[in-house]
Amino acid sequence: MSEIWDATGGTRLPAFERHPLRAAVLGEMHARPFRPVSSPRLMLHYAFTVDAAAAREDRLWFAELCASHGASRPGESDRSHVLPIAGGTLRWEQHAEFITYTFDAAPIGEQPFGPVPAGHPFGASFRAPGPMLAAARLDVIEAGTLGSDPVDPSSLARWFDAASLTALQSEEGQAVAVTDFRQDGDGLTRILLINRGMGDSQTGALAQRLIEVETYRTLALLGLPMAISLSPDVRRIEEELVALTNRMAGATDLEGNRDLLQRLSDLAAALEAGAASSAYRFGASRAYHDIVQARLGTIDEAPVAGLLATSAFLARRLAPAMRTIQSVEERQINLSRKLARATTLLRTRIDVDMERQNRDLLDSMNRRARMQLRLQQTVEGLSVAAVSYYVVGLVGYLAKGLKEAGLPMPDPGLVAGGAVPLVVLAIWWTVRRIRAHHAEPDDKH
Repeated sequence: MSEIWDATGGTRLPAFERHPLRAAVLGEMHARPFRPVSSPRLMLHYAFTVDAAAAREDRLWFAELCASHGASRPGESDRSHVLPIAGGTLRWEQHAEFITYTFDAAPIGEQPFGPVPAGHPFGASFRAPGPMLAAARLDVIEAGTLGSDPVDPSSLARWFDAASLTALQSEEGQAVAVTDFRQDGDGLTRILLINRGMGDSQTGALAQRLIEVETYRTLALLGLPMAISLSPDVRRIEEELVALTNRMAGATDLEGNRDLLQRLSDLAAALEAGAASSAYRFGASRAYHDIVQARLGTIDEAPVAGLLATSAFLARRLAPAMRTIQSVEERQINLSRKLARATTLLRTRIDVDMERQNRDLLDSMNRRARMQLRLQQTVEGLSVAAVSYYVVGLVGYLAKGLKEAGLPMPDPGLVAGGAVPLVVLAIWWTVRRIRAHHAEPDDKH
């Protein structure tokens, strides 16, 4: 490939053909950058579950919303976009099965969880793309706003439930995050982030991670109701499999084995239907749970004296749910293997029984064929005698007629008697030839 010269007389590297996915994979590193957040700040976050059609419709609606505010539209391949609105920003993000909207703006007053700014985007004109699954409100305040630092649990009682109040420290003690993972009157999970000296970029990154923990822990729990609903069916199939395998030990006739095979096939079909419907949900729950653990690891949590650690609270709630999901999934997999083994064993038994029946049928057919052969040979012997009798009679009649015609002939009885051996031999040889002629194709085959 020849070099390409630029206007200054130097050389540039050649322009190679680019992979069609190059832009997508390189852009993924910058798809959802952290946005700087100053203190104090209010953030409202909603996550809506969508299918492919709803996602396309929401992209068009958000593009029209951007155009109506004189802002740029999201590109066809963009999965996130920021719209300046109502004195703040509205961040739109499209994920695999959900869409999030996050609005951040300056709060009204210094105290957390006060009134939301007028003109926020989640009013009557907002179009939800699907059912709302996660919702959170995160308030960023400066240290000392509550009048005490470190945080006094009693000062948080008016906003959080003391029974489930959790807290963490991050950024080497420069930040404290507090939440109770409960919903307020607006259905929002309240999160309080106290800034003890973080920069805007640090604050924005930590705020986004805290919101992601709330979003993904909710998504991870979506598999639990399905696991609970499938558990009785899995238990029923397990019990029926035990009963059928016990019956297999005593079943000896072919019809009984076929009935057992039909029952096993029905159980396998029911199990596979449940497993197919839950495979995506269970896999997604595992993935979301891993994301929650990754975000908690990135936050690098340190405990807050006098308050329950956030990661310990989540582990106590999430871990049993994930174990339940994993247990049901493993039971489905193991049960499918057991059903496959039982079905294979029963099919083998049925095949052996059918082969035995076929062998007995072939033996019976061979016996009948031998009997038919003997009967055929007997009939052939009788037919030779009968035909010879008639032919000898014709020879006698012929000799008698020739003698009466005046020809010198011996006695017709002697002629007929002398012809008997020759006629019998000729008829027998002819019958053998005919039988050999009909047997030739089978013998050759």
